Amino acid sequence: MQATIDNRDVLGATTRPMSHMRGFSRGRQVADGIVGHARGVEEILDRIDRVSATNATVLITGETGTGKELVARAIHRRSRRSSHAMVSANLAALPHELVASELFGHEAGAFTGAVRRRIGRFEAAHASSLFLDEVGELPLGVQVALLRALQEGEFERVGSSQTTTADVRVIAATNRHLEEAIEEGLFRRDLFYRLAVFPIHLPPLRERREDIAHLADHFLAQVTDRIGRAFSGIDPDSIDRLTAYSWPGNIRELQNVIEHSAILSDGGLLQVPPMLLSTRMMAGPTTASTLSHAIEAGAGNSADMPEVILTDRECRARERANLNEGAPAYRWSHLWRWRCRRAAWSQPDDPCVASARPEDHTAEASLIAPRLPP
Repeated sequence: MQATIDNRDVLGATTRPMSHMRGFSRGRQVADGIVGHARGVEEILDRIDRVSATNATVLITGETGTGKELVARAIHRRSRRSSHAMVSANLAALPHELVASELFGHEAGAFTGAVRRRIGRFEAAHASSLFLDEVGELPLGVQVALLRALQEGEFERVGSSQTTTADVRVIAATNRHLEEAIEEGLFRRDLFYRLAVFPIHLPPLRERREDIAHLADHFLAQVTDRIGRAFSGIDPDSIDRLTAYSWPGNIRELQNVIEHSAILSDGGLLQVPPMLLSTRMMAGPTTASTLSHAIEAGAGNSADMPEVILTDRECRARERANLNEGAPAYRWSHLWRWRCRRAAWSQPDDPCVASARPEDHTAEASLIAPRLPP
Protein backbone atom coordinates (compact mmCIF):
# COMPACT_ATOMS: atom_id res chain seq x y z
CA MET A 1 0.00 0.00 0.00
CA GLN A 2 1.30 3.45 -0.83
CA ALA A 3 0.92 6.31 1.61
CA THR A 4 1.87 9.44 -0.24
CA ILE A 5 0.91 12.92 0.76
CA ASP A 6 -1.12 14.37 -2.06
CA ASN A 7 -2.23 17.58 -0.42
CA ARG A 8 0.10 20.55 -0.69
CA ASP A 9 -0.10 22.62 2.45
CA VAL A 10 1.43 26.03 2.03
CA LEU A 11 2.50 28.82 4.31
CA GLY A 12 2.57 30.87 1.15
CA ALA A 13 4.42 30.46 -2.10
CA THR A 14 4.60 33.09 -4.79
CA THR A 15 5.66 32.78 -8.37
CA ARG A 16 3.79 35.69 -9.99
CA PRO A 17 2.27 38.13 -7.47
CA MET A 18 -0.50 40.43 -8.65
CA SER A 19 -1.85 43.79 -7.57
CA HIS A 20 -5.34 44.09 -6.14
CA MET A 21 -5.50 47.88 -5.96
CA ARG A 22 -4.75 48.19 -2.24
CA GLY A 23 -0.97 48.55 -2.36
CA PHE A 24 -0.10 45.61 -0.13
CA SER A 25 3.61 44.83 -0.04
CA ARG A 26 4.69 41.51 -1.51
CA GLY A 27 6.09 40.13 1.73
CA ARG A 28 9.28 38.21 2.34
CA GLN A 29 10.29 35.59 -0.20
CA VAL A 30 12.88 32.85 0.24
CA ALA A 31 14.26 30.13 -2.00
CA ASP A 32 11.72 27.59 -0.82
CA GLY A 33 8.78 29.75 -1.90
CA ILE A 34 7.58 30.69 1.58
CA VAL A 35 6.19 34.20 1.69
CA GLY A 36 4.82 36.30 4.51
CA HIS A 37 5.72 39.18 6.75
CA ALA A 38 3.55 38.30 9.74
CA ARG A 39 5.66 38.06 12.87
CA GLY A 40 4.85 34.37 13.32
CA VAL A 41 6.04 33.57 9.80
CA GLU A 42 9.31 35.42 10.34
CA GLU A 43 9.93 33.33 13.46
CA ILE A 44 9.18 30.13 11.55
CA LEU A 45 11.65 31.07 8.81
CA ASP A 46 14.29 31.72 11.44
CA ARG A 47 13.69 28.35 13.10
CA ILE A 48 13.87 26.59 9.73
CA ASP A 49 17.24 28.25 9.08
CA ARG A 50 18.57 27.18 12.47
CA VAL A 51 17.50 23.53 12.45
CA SER A 52 18.09 22.64 8.81
CA ALA A 53 21.84 22.20 9.13
CA THR A 54 21.45 19.78 12.04
CA ASN A 55 20.17 16.21 12.29
CA ALA A 56 17.74 17.07 15.08
CA THR A 57 14.27 15.56 15.02
CA VAL A 58 11.63 18.20 14.29
CA LEU A 59 7.98 18.22 15.35
CA ILE A 60 5.78 20.55 13.30
CA THR A 61 2.42 21.37 14.86
CA GLY A 62 -0.52 23.38 13.60
CA GLU A 63 -4.07 23.13 12.37
CA THR A 64 -4.92 21.35 9.14
CA GLY A 65 -4.01 23.42 6.11
CA THR A 66 -1.38 25.64 7.75
CA GLY A 67 1.64 24.43 5.77
CA LYS A 68 3.27 21.62 7.71
CA GLU A 69 4.47 19.66 4.68
CA LEU A 70 5.92 22.77 3.05
CA VAL A 71 7.97 23.48 6.17
CA ALA A 72 9.17 19.88 6.27
CA ARG A 73 10.30 20.08 2.65
CA ALA A 74 12.04 23.41 3.30
CA ILE A 75 13.98 21.86 6.19
CA HIS A 76 15.02 18.92 4.03
CA ARG A 77 16.05 21.03 1.04
CA ARG A 78 18.35 23.14 3.23
CA SER A 79 19.86 20.16 5.02
CA ARG A 80 22.97 18.12 4.25
CA ARG A 81 20.64 15.30 3.17
CA SER A 82 19.08 17.23 0.31
CA SER A 83 20.88 15.19 -2.35
CA HIS A 84 18.44 12.35 -1.55
CA ALA A 85 14.68 12.63 -1.97
CA MET A 86 12.65 13.06 1.18
CA VAL A 87 10.44 10.04 1.97
CA SER A 88 6.91 10.73 3.24
CA ALA A 89 4.21 8.75 5.02
CA ASN A 90 0.75 9.94 6.01
CA LEU A 91 0.00 7.82 9.07
CA ALA A 92 -3.66 8.83 9.15
CA ALA A 93 -4.15 7.25 5.72
CA LEU A 94 -2.83 3.84 6.77
CA PRO A 95 -4.86 1.03 8.37
CA HIS A 96 -3.50 0.47 11.87
CA GLU A 97 -2.57 -3.12 11.13
CA LEU A 98 -0.32 -2.04 8.23
CA VAL A 99 1.49 0.88 9.85
CA ALA A 100 4.40 -1.21 11.15
CA SER A 101 4.86 -2.83 7.75
CA GLU A 102 4.81 0.52 5.95
CA LEU A 103 7.36 2.08 8.30
CA PHE A 104 9.72 -0.83 8.87
CA GLY A 105 8.98 -3.24 6.00
CA HIS A 106 8.14 -6.95 6.15
CA GLU A 107 9.44 -10.34 5.14
CA ALA A 108 7.73 -12.70 2.73
CA GLY A 109 5.03 -14.66 4.56
CA ALA A 110 4.95 -12.29 7.53
CA PHE A 111 1.17 -12.00 7.14
CA THR A 112 -1.55 -12.81 4.65
CA GLY A 113 -0.75 -11.12 1.36
CA ALA A 114 2.96 -10.62 2.11
CA VAL A 115 4.20 -12.58 -0.89
CA ARG A 116 7.66 -10.98 -1.00
CA ARG A 117 10.02 -8.94 1.13
CA ARG A 118 9.17 -5.25 1.21
CA ILE A 119 11.40 -2.35 2.20
CA GLY A 120 9.78 0.06 4.66
CA ARG A 121 9.90 3.85 4.74
CA PHE A 122 12.72 3.96 7.29
CA GLU A 123 14.97 1.84 5.10
CA ALA A 124 14.01 3.81 2.00
CA ALA A 125 14.92 7.05 3.77
CA HIS A 126 18.47 5.97 4.65
CA ALA A 127 20.81 9.01 4.45
CA SER A 128 17.76 11.21 3.85
CA SER A 129 14.75 12.63 5.73
CA LEU A 130 11.54 10.84 6.65
CA PHE A 131 8.41 12.98 6.97
CA LEU A 132 5.81 11.40 9.25
CA ASP A 133 2.57 13.29 8.72
CA GLU A 134 -0.24 12.96 11.30
CA VAL A 135 2.11 11.28 13.77
CA GLY A 136 -0.55 11.70 16.45
CA GLU A 137 -2.51 8.90 14.75
CA LEU A 138 0.27 6.35 15.30
CA PRO A 139 -1.02 3.21 17.12
CA LEU A 140 0.40 2.67 20.59
CA GLY A 141 1.91 -0.65 19.59
CA VAL A 142 3.99 0.94 16.85
CA GLN A 143 5.04 3.89 18.99
CA VAL A 144 7.50 1.68 20.89
CA ALA A 145 9.17 0.57 17.65
CA LEU A 146 9.33 4.16 16.42
CA LEU A 147 10.92 5.29 19.68
CA ARG A 148 13.63 2.64 19.31
CA ALA A 149 14.24 3.61 15.68
CA LEU A 150 14.65 7.24 16.70
CA GLN A 151 16.95 6.54 19.62
CA GLU A 152 19.06 3.69 18.28
CA GLY A 153 18.59 3.94 14.52
CA GLU A 154 17.61 0.28 14.33
CA PHE A 155 14.45 -1.78 13.84
CA GLU A 156 13.19 -5.16 12.64
CA ARG A 157 11.05 -5.81 9.61
CA VAL A 158 7.71 -7.41 10.40
CA GLY A 159 8.25 -11.18 10.45
CA SER A 160 12.01 -10.92 10.92
CA SER A 161 14.31 -11.26 13.93
CA GLN A 162 17.23 -9.59 12.16
CA THR A 163 18.01 -6.04 13.21
CA THR A 164 18.25 -3.47 10.43
CA THR A 165 19.92 -0.09 10.80
CA ALA A 166 19.25 3.16 8.95
CA ASP A 167 20.56 6.70 9.17
CA VAL A 168 17.35 8.72 9.02
CA ARG A 169 16.43 12.25 10.04
CA VAL A 170 12.76 12.30 11.12
CA ILE A 171 10.49 15.30 10.64
CA ALA A 172 7.05 14.70 12.16
CA ALA A 173 3.84 16.72 11.94
CA THR A 174 0.48 16.66 13.65
CA ASN A 175 -2.65 18.77 14.01
CA ARG A 176 -3.42 17.21 17.39
CA HIS A 177 -2.49 18.45 20.84
CA LEU A 178 -0.14 15.63 21.75
CA GLU A 179 0.03 16.73 25.39
CA GLU A 180 -3.68 16.03 25.68
CA ALA A 181 -3.26 12.69 23.90
CA ILE A 182 -0.59 11.79 26.46
CA GLU A 183 -2.97 12.57 29.33
CA GLU A 184 -5.62 10.42 27.67
CA GLY A 185 -3.19 7.51 27.30
CA LEU A 186 -3.16 7.68 23.49
CA PHE A 187 0.41 8.80 22.99
CA ARG A 188 3.65 7.87 24.76
CA ARG A 189 5.29 10.65 26.74
CA ASP A 190 8.81 9.39 26.00
CA LEU A 191 8.09 9.34 22.26
CA PHE A 192 6.72 12.88 22.43
CA TYR A 193 9.92 14.16 24.01
CA ARG A 194 11.99 12.31 21.43
CA LEU A 195 9.99 13.82 18.56
CA ALA A 196 9.81 17.34 19.97
CA VAL A 197 13.57 17.95 20.11
CA PHE A 198 12.96 21.04 17.99
CA PRO A 199 9.27 22.01 17.76
CA ILE A 200 7.92 24.42 15.16
CA HIS A 201 4.35 25.66 15.55
CA LEU A 202 2.52 27.07 12.53
CA PRO A 203 -0.07 29.74 13.28
CA PRO A 204 -3.55 29.48 11.75
CA LEU A 205 -4.38 31.88 8.94
CA ARG A 206 -6.67 33.92 11.21
CA GLU A 207 -3.57 34.90 13.22
CA ARG A 208 -1.64 36.16 10.18
CA ARG A 209 -4.24 38.27 8.41
CA GLU A 210 -1.63 40.61 6.93
CA ASP A 211 -0.55 37.73 4.68
CA ILE A 212 -4.01 36.89 3.33
CA ALA A 213 -3.75 39.35 0.44
CA HIS A 214 -0.39 37.93 -0.67
CA LEU A 215 -1.69 34.38 -0.55
CA ALA A 216 -4.82 35.37 -2.46
CA ASP A 217 -2.64 36.92 -5.17
CA HIS A 218 -0.59 33.74 -5.41
CA PHE A 219 -3.61 31.47 -5.73
CA LEU A 220 -5.19 33.82 -8.27
CA ALA A 221 -2.03 33.54 -10.38
CA GLN A 222 -2.33 29.76 -10.24
CA VAL A 223 -6.00 29.84 -11.18
CA THR A 224 -5.30 32.22 -14.09
CA ASP A 225 -2.96 29.67 -15.63
CA ARG A 226 -5.34 26.79 -14.98
CA ILE A 227 -8.58 28.24 -16.32
CA GLY A 228 -7.00 30.32 -19.09
CA ARG A 229 -8.39 33.67 -17.97
CA ALA A 230 -6.49 36.81 -17.01
CA PHE A 231 -7.37 38.90 -13.96
CA SER A 232 -5.91 42.33 -13.24
CA GLY A 233 -6.31 41.82 -9.51
CA ILE A 234 -8.79 41.28 -6.70
CA ASP A 235 -11.68 43.61 -5.95
CA PRO A 236 -10.91 45.78 -2.85
CA ASP A 237 -14.20 44.83 -1.18
CA SER A 238 -13.32 41.19 -1.71
CA ILE A 239 -9.94 41.74 -0.05
CA ASP A 240 -11.74 43.21 2.95
CA ARG A 241 -14.05 40.21 3.00
CA LEU A 242 -11.17 37.75 2.81
CA THR A 243 -9.29 39.53 5.58
CA ALA A 244 -12.31 39.52 7.90
CA TYR A 245 -13.07 35.83 7.46
CA SER A 246 -12.03 33.38 10.18
CA TRP A 247 -10.62 30.65 7.85
CA PRO A 248 -11.31 27.47 9.81
CA GLY A 249 -9.81 25.53 6.87
CA ASN A 250 -6.79 27.84 6.78
CA ILE A 251 -4.78 28.28 3.58
CA ARG A 252 -6.31 25.29 1.84
CA GLU A 253 -9.75 26.87 2.26
CA LEU A 254 -8.45 30.19 0.92
CA GLN A 255 -7.16 28.42 -2.18
CA ASN A 256 -10.57 26.85 -2.77
CA VAL A 257 -12.38 30.16 -2.30
CA ILE A 258 -10.13 31.93 -4.80
CA GLU A 259 -10.61 29.22 -7.43
CA HIS A 260 -14.37 29.13 -6.87
CA SER A 261 -14.54 32.93 -7.14
CA ALA A 262 -12.45 32.98 -10.31
CA ILE A 263 -14.88 30.62 -12.02
CA LEU A 264 -17.83 32.84 -11.05
CA SER A 265 -16.22 36.22 -11.83
CA ASP A 266 -17.02 37.85 -15.17
CA GLY A 267 -14.87 41.00 -15.19
CA GLY A 268 -11.18 41.73 -14.99
CA LEU A 269 -11.21 41.93 -11.20
CA LEU A 270 -11.80 38.83 -9.13
CA GLN A 271 -15.00 39.14 -7.11
CA VAL A 272 -15.44 36.97 -4.01
CA PRO A 273 -19.20 36.36 -3.60
CA PRO A 274 -20.43 37.06 -0.07
CA MET A 275 -22.16 33.66 -0.09
CA LEU A 276 -18.75 31.97 0.02
CA LEU A 277 -17.87 33.72 3.25
CA SER A 278 -21.00 33.51 5.33
CA THR A 279 -21.30 36.08 8.11
CA ARG A 280 -21.82 33.29 10.63
CA MET A 281 -18.15 32.40 10.13
CA MET A 282 -16.75 35.91 10.47
CA ALA A 283 -14.00 36.27 13.03
CA GLY A 284 -14.58 38.52 15.98
CA PRO A 285 -13.98 38.85 19.69
CA THR A 286 -15.52 35.95 21.56
CA THR A 287 -16.50 37.88 24.66
CA ALA A 288 -19.64 37.88 26.75
CA SER A 289 -20.45 41.39 25.54
CA THR A 290 -20.16 40.25 21.93
CA LEU A 291 -22.52 37.38 22.58
CA SER A 292 -24.92 39.63 24.46
CA HIS A 293 -24.94 42.03 21.52
CA ALA A 294 -25.60 39.11 19.19
CA ILE A 295 -28.65 38.14 21.21
CA GLU A 296 -30.05 41.66 21.15
CA ALA A 297 -29.28 42.15 17.47
CA GLY A 298 -31.08 39.00 16.47
CA ALA A 299 -34.02 39.19 18.81
CA GLY A 300 -36.40 39.66 15.92
CA ASN A 301 -35.28 36.75 13.80
CA SER A 302 -33.06 33.95 15.08
CA ALA A 303 -32.26 32.97 11.50
CA ASP A 304 -30.29 36.24 11.19
CA MET A 305 -28.20 35.57 14.27
CA PRO A 306 -24.45 35.83 13.81
CA GLU A 307 -22.30 32.97 15.01
CA VAL A 308 -18.92 33.04 16.70
CA ILE A 309 -16.06 30.69 15.85
CA LEU A 310 -14.39 29.10 18.84
CA THR A 311 -11.58 26.59 18.81
CA ASP A 312 -12.07 23.46 20.84
CA ARG A 313 -9.59 24.74 23.41
CA GLU A 314 -11.63 27.93 23.80
CA CYS A 315 -14.80 25.84 24.15
CA ARG A 316 -13.24 23.89 27.00
CA ALA A 317 -11.96 27.01 28.72
CA ARG A 318 -15.36 28.69 28.56
CA GLU A 319 -17.15 25.63 29.85
CA ARG A 320 -14.74 25.31 32.78
CA ALA A 321 -15.05 29.01 33.56
CA ASN A 322 -18.81 28.61 33.55
CA LEU A 323 -18.59 25.78 36.06
CA ASN A 324 -15.96 27.39 38.28
CA GLU A 325 -17.08 31.00 38.37
CA GLY A 326 -20.84 30.66 38.59
CA ALA A 327 -23.53 31.74 36.14
CA PRO A 328 -22.47 34.69 33.94
CA ALA A 329 -24.90 37.06 32.31
CA TYR A 330 -25.42 34.62 29.48
CA ARG A 331 -24.68 30.98 30.12
CA TRP A 332 -22.97 28.78 27.55
CA SER A 333 -25.97 26.50 27.43
CA HIS A 334 -28.77 25.71 25.07
CA LEU A 335 -28.67 29.46 24.49
CA TRP A 336 -25.46 28.59 22.62
CA ARG A 337 -25.93 25.43 20.60
CA TRP A 338 -22.61 23.75 20.31
CA ARG A 339 -21.89 22.26 16.94
CA CYS A 340 -18.63 20.69 15.84
CA ARG A 341 -17.78 19.59 12.30
CA ARG A 342 -16.21 16.47 13.76
CA ALA A 343 -15.83 15.15 17.30
CA ALA A 344 -14.07 18.07 18.96
CA TRP A 345 -11.97 16.01 21.33
CA SER A 346 -10.64 13.75 18.55
CA GLN A 347 -9.96 16.71 16.24
CA PRO A 348 -8.69 19.43 18.61
CA ASP A 349 -8.13 22.04 15.92
CA ASP A 350 -11.56 21.87 14.35
CA PRO A 351 -13.67 24.98 14.92
CA CYS A 352 -16.50 24.69 17.39
CA VAL A 353 -19.33 27.05 16.55
CA ALA A 354 -21.59 28.60 19.17
CA SER A 355 -24.84 29.91 17.74
CA ALA A 356 -26.99 32.43 19.57
CA ARG A 357 -30.67 31.48 19.94
CA PRO A 358 -32.50 34.15 21.95
CA GLU A 359 -35.65 32.12 22.16
CA ASP A 360 -33.78 29.51 24.22
CA HIS A 361 -32.33 31.96 26.73
CA THR A 362 -33.01 31.67 30.44
CA ALA A 363 -30.88 33.28 33.15
CA GLU A 364 -30.21 29.96 34.86
CA ALA A 365 -30.18 27.65 31.87
CA SER A 366 -28.13 24.53 32.57
CA LEU A 367 -25.16 23.61 30.45
CA ILE A 368 -25.96 21.23 27.65
CA ALA A 369 -22.70 21.60 25.70
CA PRO A 370 -21.11 18.27 24.78
CA ARG A 371 -19.12 16.99 27.70
CA LEU A 372 -15.51 17.45 26.75
CA PRO A 373 -12.64 15.49 28.31
CA PRO A 374 -11.02 17.29 31.25
